Amino acid sequence: MAAHFHLLKIKKVILETAESVSIIFEIPEKIAPEFLYTEGQNITLKAVVNGEEIRRSYSLCTAPYENEIKVAVKLAFAGKFSTFAQTLKAGDVLEVLPPVGKFNARLKKGFGNYLAIAAGSGITPVLSIIKHTIKQQPESSFTLIYGNKSRGSIMFFEELESLKNKFMGRFNLIHILSREKTEVPLNYGRINPAKLAELQPMIDFSKFDSVYICGPEDMIFSTVEFLEKNRLERSKLHFELFTTPGQKQNLNTLPDANIQDETKPKSNITVKVDGRSFSFDLSTKGKSILAAALAQGADLPFACKGGVCSTCKAKLVSGNVKMDVNYALEPDEVEQGFILTCQSHPITENVVVDYDVK
Repeated sequence: MAAHFHLLKIKKVILETAESVSIIFEIPEKIAPEFLYTEGQNITLKAVVNGEEIRRSYSLCTAPYENEIKVAVKLAFAGKFSTFAQTLKAGDVLEVLPPVGKFNARLKKGFGNYLAIAAGSGITPVLSIIKHTIKQQPESSFTLIYGNKSRGSIMFFEELESLKNKFMGRFNLIHILSREKTEVPLNYGRINPAKLAELQPMIDFSKFDSVYICGPEDMIFSTVEFLEKNRLERSKLHFELFTTPGQKQNLNTLPDANIQDETKPKSNITVKVDGRSFSFDLSTKGKSILAAALAQGADLPFACKGGVCSTCKAKLVSGNVKMDVNYALEPDEVEQGFILTCQSHPITENVVVDYDVK
């Protein structure tokens, strides 16, 4: 069955920094199985803010063994949901979709040497992966390079320090601050190829078994390029974006995507969800499958609509589609026939997608 929103009560709200809070949810026993998760996954929150329905995906910052559903929200400039989140308190209720996502730990058999590079709120899924890895593989080591503006803006500072002290020799923590001078010049600046090159005398990047990267898009892509140039195989590099690269607006809101051009070839789309099916015609040059299905009144899972969060993932049962972008599905998922319906346009006469297949 497709994922559906559940009303969850907020158990606790914690002020992490002056601009960020973490939110812990109560999970009723009867739906607890739906909220089992793997490290690095995300949940979608939905709320009506000033009369407007807003959905946002946030990564879980807890590890599965902690038996807790916790996300962190950092205030964003003109961010409607992040501004609203700063007003939340224990006892408030939000609509929440169960966890999804494939930004998970790739552990080498036995034990391994792992690296994470994060900036700002990019720490959230990375923290989950670090805690899971250290717990699952007692002999493994993990290095975290974490970039922020200043000491006061570091999310989960105390928890990270606690991990460093508890797992001394196994967890190596390197802070990089861009707007606060540090005693050691190496810790001042931004995470970019130049800074990573400065770190090379103390870090052999080619020796890591898996690397996890999360933060602003320019940091992610420049880091991937740097690591590839330093003899790290692309298959060992894993990253997660929080926004669609190169654009802040949703592709499905572009004029060309919302106008159903009657002169363009059409495809018959069949959508399967919750054991039921419905069909409609869709121009091959028009809206995405998700946008068109929502226009038909369908209740489908989605969040970012930008090809980033994977909430709208469905199985392509028959036919073929073209995805505008894909920053959420792993190569093996694409090979298995999964698509991001928010980015998919039909290119065959008939297309069948199934939201119930996981």
